[in-house]
Amino acid sequence: MPEVVAILGASNSQYRYAHKAQNALADQGHTPVPINPKYDTVNGIQCYPNLASYPHKIDTITVYVRPSILSGLVQDIIQTSPRRVIFNPGSDDSASMKKIEAAGIEVEMACTLVLLRTSQF
Repeated sequence: MPEVVAILGASNSQYRYAHKAQNALADQGHTPVPINPKYDTVNGIQCYPNLASYPHKIDTITVYVRPSILSGLVQDIIQTSPRRVIFNPGSDDSASMKKIEAAGIEVEMACTLVLLRTSQF
């Protein structure tokens, strides 16, 4: 079933995994929502400066920011109330993960690209 997926740390650089994930999500029928205060658009899609600025329900958040940035976004993630948060390699932070999980949100340490390619998304 297609999901609305926020990409925390979206990038216009085709070499970044967040960019590759955005393309793969769209290719598989999901609705990617780029989140990054640096951009107005990412790969031609409107980019939002933060999770709160997206006006619709988000099913999944896939994280592509380092832990030092993520720690300041935990409350935004919890207030967004997605079904799950995927922590991609390099973004995992046990303190942030525990807070999100304690809020009743599913936490998954995985690579979004691998999940998509292996039909486990």
